[in-house]
Amino acid sequence: MTSTDQVPAQRAVASAPVAEVTARMREIGATLPRVDGVAVFNRVYLSVTEELERRLVAGHFGDRLATGELGTRFARRFLDAVDAEAAGLRPPSCWRPLFRFRRHPSIHPLQFALAGINAHIGHDLPLALVDTCRARGVGPEALEADFERIGELLTGLEERIREDLMPGPDLLDVADPLTHLIGSWSLERARCGAWAAFRALWELRVFDELLEEMAKGLDATVGMTGRCLLTPLWH
Repeated sequence: MTSTDQVPAQRAVASAPVAEVTARMREIGATLPRVDGVAVFNRVYLSVTEELERRLVAGHFGDRLATGELGTRFARRFLDAVDAEAAGLRPPSCWRPLFRFRRHPSIHPLQFALAGINAHIGHDLPLALVDTCRARGVGPEALEADFERIGELLTGLEERIREDLMPGPDLLDVADPLTHLIGSWSLERARCGAWAAFRALWELRVFDELLEEMAKGLDATVGMTGRCLLTPLWH
């Protein structure tokens, strides 16, 4: 096989595991009512993961295999939380607010979307980064450039989410509390915090007890933010 032939093959290998998790997300979406809070986040996250898959195939990332592995490990943390909840087990603290309030009639769909993104970026992403570095035998610097490329993807999709899920102009008076609430949270800040948490966790990787303690603290803190994002606003 020539080097030219190897490129499409490498892209296919990188995107294949991501295709598996997107298929699982489609299955989840097909089984839940559209108004279910988990379903709302699942639709948002599915669009992100589908775009990641397209960009992997297009060769957008410097290290396609590492990015594909990161995207897969990242997605599986959400899928594991869904499976744990379905099995009657306790999911991580960061996901519990979304599962608990998923059917609350006074919570807007945008709140469900942001609460899910908060849990996934704030908690799952740092741990997925650590797992990817360990599995590939590399340090944080090996993932940094492609992490920034993924960030560009997420920022564009956050804008689309707000446009699609924000109430229309005729509801602006009613939506004032919602506008205030979502203005207090930023995906960019969450993403920067995730990278910082990852770096701290990575430095603690040789101290198992401290690493576990910090991961638990991160989980609980992200969960508190999620609970605030799911404050009922509608009557």
